[in-house]
Amino acid sequence: MYDQAGINKLIENNKIHWTSNNRPRLKLYIEDSKGAPLQSIWDEIPPINSQSAERLGYPTQKPLALLERIISASSNPGDVVLDPFSGCGTCIDAAQSLGRQWVGIDITHLAIAMHKARLKDRFGFEPGRDYEVIGEPQDLSGAQQLAREDRYQFQWWALSLNQARPLGGSGGKPAKKGSDRGIDGAINFIEEGGQVKRALVQVKSGHVNSAHIRDLIGTLDQEGAQIGVFLTLEAPSRDMTSAAAGAGFYHSDLWQKDYPRVQILTVEELLNGAEVKIPPTPSGYSAFKKAEKDRKTGPKQEELGL
Repeated sequence: MYDQAGINKLIENNKIHWTSNNRPRLKLYIEDSKGAPLQSIWDEIPPINSQSAERLGYPTQKPLALLERIISASSNPGDVVLDPFSGCGTCIDAAQSLGRQWVGIDITHLAIAMHKARLKDRFGFEPGRDYEVIGEPQDLSGAQQLAREDRYQFQWWALSLNQARPLGGSGGKPAKKGSDRGIDGAINFIEEGGQVKRALVQVKSGHVNSAHIRDLIGTLDQEGAQIGVFLTLEAPSRDMTSAAAGAGFYHSDLWQKDYPRVQILTVEELLNGAEVKIPPTPSGYSAFKKAEKDRKTGPKQEELGL
């Protein structure tokens, strides 16, 4: 027997198609076809490999599509997503794209630097304007405290102040000392003919003297680097400043400009907006590989009241 009320409802909702010989046929729309239930093993999302376009170089990076599926299945727009081990920031990236609020936590300042670079590349976000970073030094006393607690964390944080790429160490592991000749980071820049040149960065949290500057000059000569940057927590002595000035200048043929070959910058100066003087850095040679810019921008991160 036909349920006339049910048939009338289908007709009312435009779910019935009448054939040429006046026979009813049920219409099926794509939203009515839910497909097979998702299985417990997801093997159609490939892992991050060496050739992946979204690869950022972090050892435990997960595919963005995987985190987007997990977040879509387990939360609604406007919900808060917490990632207590946020690594290179894939989870907060997915949460922002899907219109969720988010909190990312990581123990290393190397990871936090990657978060900031990723949010800027993907969404144009800036810390302090679009989101808040809690736990980073905000002034000289905070930097001094971090240096006392963990010199490697201080080193990674100080390098991030000028977007230098750490040399050695990843995922929270200390860099191995030895062949690096005391160099902690590098900043690449481009020169005439597309040649990639380097500024080597050394970070010191205390007990600095002019011998460190002379050693840095010697390393520049041995490594064939163009510029040396000495980041120090303490103010440099007059002898250090004199030794740096004696190193002369690096001339950029491409930009037709001279840059001090050895530059001393204090952490306090960097916190107040000072920058390393080097030729402009090309987008392809930033501290971390750039994340692809998001074509759809989710809502602005609001205050969570934590």
